[in-house]
Amino acid sequence: MKNRVVVIGSLNIDTIQMIDRLPNQGETITINNQASTFGGKGANQAIAAARQGAEVTLIGAVGNDDRGRAFKQLLADEGISTDYIFTKKIFTGSATIMLENDGHNTIMVYGGANMHLTSADIEQAHDVIANADIVVAQLEVPEEAIATSFRIAQQHNSLTILNPAPITSKLDANIISNTDLIIPNETEAAALAHVKPTTKTEELAQLAEKLNNIGLPNVIVTLGDAGIYYHVKGSVDTIPIFQVNTVDTTAAGDTFIGTFAANVQRDMSDLPRIIKRSCFASSLTVSRSGALVSIPTKQEVDDGLLTSAVGSES
Repeated sequence: MKNRVVVIGSLNIDTIQMIDRLPNQGETITINNQASTFGGKGANQAIAAARQGAEVTLIGAVGNDDRGRAFKQLLADEGISTDYIFTKKIFTGSATIMLENDGHNTIMVYGGANMHLTSADIEQAHDVIANADIVVAQLEVPEEAIATSFRIAQQHNSLTILNPAPITSKLDANIISNTDLIIPNETEAAALAHVKPTTKTEELAQLAEKLNNIGLPNVIVTLGDAGIYYHVKGSVDTIPIFQVNTVDTTAAGDTFIGTFAANVQRDMSDLPRIIKRSCFASSLTVSRSGALVSIPTKQEVDDGLLTSAVGSES
């Protein structure tokens, strides 16, 4: 049975600047190549979930411009419901991504229409949130919209997942009280716990305890090359990633979260298998260039995991 996934999040037009390295302050460097594509954490996660077979609705906002109209068409082509993508009298959001030769990226975001998503908009989507299995949000839209959506979700027993990105050191209390699971990377987790970023298991356990103490009961931390640490319902472990040739890390975390949302059950059982699958999907993303175009399909993940399992037995 397909998970019904609702994503509350951003829709951006990404401009990718391919460079050898980041410039120093006051320095001018050459851009080797440039590309423009659809992105935003909300759209990325929604598409990742849809490509893994989930029934997906994206709730967000675009501008009354060609970019906004094109974005809605793209999402519809991916099989994602756009019934609650609201059109605002401001430009569609955008992001500038500086992509270095080693695959690492630095991102600057203009919120645009994303920052005009309101609680009233969310209330219009009440029924689709109430009927969802999984509700996912990030922090690229106003917190009041997230708080409203998570409140509705909790009232109807939907599993709520928060990706606290961009990085923040404080969350709205109404979001915290209605979040079942938080999925940050190590830097985002450290900011929320007010500690230094770490990939060490003992320190991650202390970090998870700090997050528990502020009201976040279940934690999965993505650690880049160091794997995935989880502390969920008393179960604690670190799962390694799949080693690949890294081309572009854009949308890697979004692929992980979208794949996770498409497969997790409301009781969050069978986590090792689901995390492994999400890791594999993310590894395919980082081995390719681009954001949306790099997110794999369910068939690609199924086939890759089967090949990986066969290889590990030989």
